[in-house]
Amino acid sequence: MTLHAPLHGGPDALGVPLHDFSTNSNACGSCPGAVQALREADARHYPDPAYTALRERLGAFHGVAPARIVIAGSASEFIHRITAFAARRGVRAVAVPVHGYGDYTRAAQAWGLDVRPAAPGADPAVTGLCWACDPSSPLGTPDPALAAWARIGAQDGALRVIDCAYAPLRLEGTAPPMPANAWQLWTPNKALGLTGVRAAYAIAPQAQPSQDLAALRSLAPSWPIGAHGVALLTAWTLASPQRWLRDSLDALRAWKAEQQALCEALGWAVVPGSLANYFVARPGVDDLPAALQRLRAHGIKLRDVTSFGLPGQVRLGVLPPGSQQALRQAWIG
Repeated sequence: MTLHAPLHGGPDALGVPLHDFSTNSNACGSCPGAVQALREADARHYPDPAYTALRERLGAFHGVAPARIVIAGSASEFIHRITAFAARRGVRAVAVPVHGYGDYTRAAQAWGLDVRPAAPGADPAVTGLCWACDPSSPLGTPDPALAAWARIGAQDGALRVIDCAYAPLRLEGTAPPMPANAWQLWTPNKALGLTGVRAAYAIAPQAQPSQDLAALRSLAPSWPIGAHGVALLTAWTLASPQRWLRDSLDALRAWKAEQQALCEALGWAVVPGSLANYFVARPGVDDLPAALQRLRAHGIKLRDVTSFGLPGQVRLGVLPPGSQQALRQAWIG
């Protein structure tokens, strides 16, 4: 088994990039209502270890029973936790998107599980833990697994998880209905422009046995999130941050059109189909790592998506026009 080091966008050994295209965080800045909630967070005391009020608020926000809400330290923490739960339950194989977040695979490898590319319509007995992400990353396209899961139903007993990290940042189209047999994993920090605050939550399928929920909670450390995580998730449910988010999508749509046009003007091949605030492009250079290193020296960071199975290509989060012009100037020299 080959274990791969985690690869992520964002800050690196050189610090925070001046123009960071490598993450998919909301480029409209940090949501003011969420920032205010963080300022007012009471960090003098432990949170309620059961997160009773928070789970009630999140349950009401999604229209589900609070018992179905599982608080997580981050999306990555929950990915590793539910993989551990699956392995302990006897699952031996994990289906992951053909192009997807590396932690799905890393968590499976840590437990010695067989990792297989997702194949909608495949025999459900082959895999006991199945991942989907909609919109997908890095391509931003719809995940075909959702429709397949809806057809299968819940009879096979497989664990299915939809990573909803980018659902709030969908810029086009209508979100598909969530299959009733799947977990939903939500990480609002990207949509709120506050990725430095680590907090997430999952929504269990209605038919998930209560003993499974108890087992998942038992696998978490005490207080998986602190006072600031509670504040972020609470703010996420409020009307003002939701209005701010909806308004920010209009700006992101305009910036995305400008940024894709810029890439095409530079001679890059933009991969079509992204519905989200990011897209993939092929710069068409012989030595992409060297080109990205040169950009990084100018304070510009792009995400090499070789680790996603797309060599020679980059993912670009949508940034404002000023950052786009800095990319143009650095690229043309």
